[in-house]
Amino acid sequence: MRTNDLIWKKREGQELTEEELHHLIAGYVKNEIEDYQVAAWAMAVFFQGMTAKEQAALTKVMIQSGEQLDLSPIEGLKVDKHSTGGVGDLTTLLLVPLLAAMGLKVAKMSGRGLGHTGGTIDKLESIPGFRVDLGREEFIQQVRRWNLALIGQTKEMVPADGKLYELRDVTATVESIPLIASSIMSKKIAAGADVIMLDVKVGNGAFMKSLAEGRKLAKAMVQIGNQLGRRTAAVLTSMDQPLGNMIGNALEVREAIELLQPKSVEQVTDDALLLTVELAARISYLAGQSASIEEGKEKALETLCTGCALQSFRQWIEAQGGVGAVVEDPDRYLPKAQNKEVIVSAQSGYVKSLQALPIGKAASLLGAGRILKGDAIDLAAGVIIYKRQGHKVEAGEPLAEIHYNDGQHRKEALQEIAKAYEIVEEPVPAPTALLLGEVML
Repeated sequence: MRTNDLIWKKREGQELTEEELHHLIAGYVKNEIEDYQVAAWAMAVFFQGMTAKEQAALTKVMIQSGEQLDLSPIEGLKVDKHSTGGVGDLTTLLLVPLLAAMGLKVAKMSGRGLGHTGGTIDKLESIPGFRVDLGREEFIQQVRRWNLALIGQTKEMVPADGKLYELRDVTATVESIPLIASSIMSKKIAAGADVIMLDVKVGNGAFMKSLAEGRKLAKAMVQIGNQLGRRTAAVLTSMDQPLGNMIGNALEVREAIELLQPKSVEQVTDDALLLTVELAARISYLAGQSASIEEGKEKALETLCTGCALQSFRQWIEAQGGVGAVVEDPDRYLPKAQNKEVIVSAQSGYVKSLQALPIGKAASLLGAGRILKGDAIDLAAGVIIYKRQGHKVEAGEPLAEIHYNDGQHRKEALQEIAKAYEIVEEPVPAPTALLLGEVML
């Protein structure tokens, strides 16, 4: 089998077999196939696309390039959720304890933040003592006992993805939907979950800017998951404005604690909570715990409102070495920035738009994000949003607040926040479509 023949075949729009893809990917990981050859193949994929069968085969051979997590010692179905990344997206912090309190087993592997999007691992590490470096047996035992555990991604798992992504990053092939779908699903499936719920973000603060592109990616990932024996579904959700009101690692943990407090069903109005309930309902249905999505939603709301999810959150923190008392006193235990600055409105009117991307960039400039994977971050830094789309605002009234320790990029952060807000004279309706669509094949 010659690599240049496979490049030609893909260039001509033909389907590669699993055996051919294994030759290409395994050879690349072993340094037996040159970068320039795989780059040529990736560009051919960029222009010609891949069939559903081909995408599933590529995902399978990528999984086989490294270790896989065997969760069979845990009885019952194991569930997981993946978000394609956004701003103020704290749903994992809310969803994991909610699902565990509902009796579902959550065995989750998460990553760190990069660019303007936050990472769940970074957020949880703002809690003193919280560990993400659990060994395999420790991870499994924790899921058995508490129904939930979360660990960081390892280099040994799907090494083909890391190597291929680095190549795509410098060859203008990052935006290829088949390659994005295979990248995401190879890591999800290698992590061992039986049920996978995908949250595909769409909007100015998301990787997928249009609903059409988001739906295409969601469909590709769902097809891959189902073909490889996982119960998989996806929702498409808006990321035109930040999901939560606090953007930054410790700030998002603080908001999660506030949102998990006991409440009435009528008080479940925050976008982050509404989305969390929708995700929990669909996961419960996919896992066979609920007869319908609507029944799953009722179970999720009851579990959330009674405070059971908050109790599960505390158990989760303590099980992984963290200080559980952060739930009662976040001010005492979460890191706080030395500097805070309120940004006020220069005019009266209504917030027409609050763009997520500039807000995410501002938080990153203040220290909450990283440009390269190894960069240090400031767990206390970030942005608090006071006015969202549709809100009325008076001149001199607070729009947002920045938190930072290092003010080196303060001015640039303020410019980004100013760019994010558009205020007009006439009333503007608040957005009603957080959930833009779903794919359940």
